[in-house]
Amino acid sequence: MTRSYHSKVRQPTLQDVADNAQVHRATASRALNPATRHLVNAETADRVERVARSLGYRPNPIARSLKTSRSASIGLVIPDLTNPLFPPIARGVEDVLRPVGYSAWIVNTDNDPAREADAVESMRVRNVEGFVFATARLEHPLLDELTAAGSPVVLVNRRIATAAIPSVTADDATGVALAVRHLVELGHQRIAHLAGPQDLSTGRGRLRAFRQALQDHGLPDDPERLIVCTSWTESAGAAALTALLDSDVDFTAVLAGNDLLALGCYDALAARGLRCPDDVSVVGFNDTPFMDKLSPPLTTVRIPHYELGAEAARLLLTEIQEPDRHPRSVLLPLTLVVRGSTAPPRP
Repeated sequence: MTRSYHSKVRQPTLQDVADNAQVHRATASRALNPATRHLVNAETADRVERVARSLGYRPNPIARSLKTSRSASIGLVIPDLTNPLFPPIARGVEDVLRPVGYSAWIVNTDNDPAREADAVESMRVRNVEGFVFATARLEHPLLDELTAAGSPVVLVNRRIATAAIPSVTADDATGVALAVRHLVELGHQRIAHLAGPQDLSTGRGRLRAFRQALQDHGLPDDPERLIVCTSWTESAGAAALTALLDSDVDFTAVLAGNDLLALGCYDALAARGLRCPDDVSVVGFNDTPFMDKLSPPLTTVRIPHYELGAEAARLLLTEIQEPDRHPRSVLLPLTLVVRGSTAPPRP
């Protein structure tokens, strides 16, 4: 009778790496940690890395986290991963973190505060060193709790009612002004606005900027040409524009609060047999991927999504390394991308 025996292969340890590289265990640990590698002579660090690769050694991040209370990781809290706005932001965050040895744990909340709280608590238990939040509402108790506990936090694409937390946002006011000026220069005098949720800084700020732009051009601020949407979704945009079309309100152009609302405008116009821009011009906001592939391609305000994420990661690293530094915020410039969804109104 033949028996087969399965012996457990011993995994190489940090001590094995140190012994083979002829260095102290602490030196080997510093050489293999991107955050501390600069503390080790370059030649020694290269030798340690070669030995680690030849032995097949892999550092144990969980053990390191338990020992040092540092995980070299941050939490990236996203409201809706299906929204094409957020993947470029996440990529920007990760591209800044990776070279310095940090990684991002990405969680999707579906805009559910309870789900968000559970995810954040789970990451805190795992010693994440800070958070980038893309979910901030104007009033956000969880953020107040985290900052009170001393957790480094940076907001991306949104702000809260106070300036106590660092943020990286786009210059929405200038973006709205560019869009309205473009429509006015085409000859539009009756411009409708589909605003985003008013409990978010993006929705409230863009609505305020729209009203200011109307005033700057001497146009009436007609509340009947304004609809506040309860979500940043295509279906919400379609419902809002359908309501405008069902009313007696006269308008020749629509500035949508974001590109998904603008997509809903396309849906509502098509359902009525109307054409864009022949019957109604449409402008979006964000310039999310594939907006140039629509028919007609969407005129929209371009936000540098990747740069938002990258700058948020840089701010967070500063918060982690310099916890006593005064919070600062960054405002990134925007541009208007003119495509085929806007044209002069019909006489």
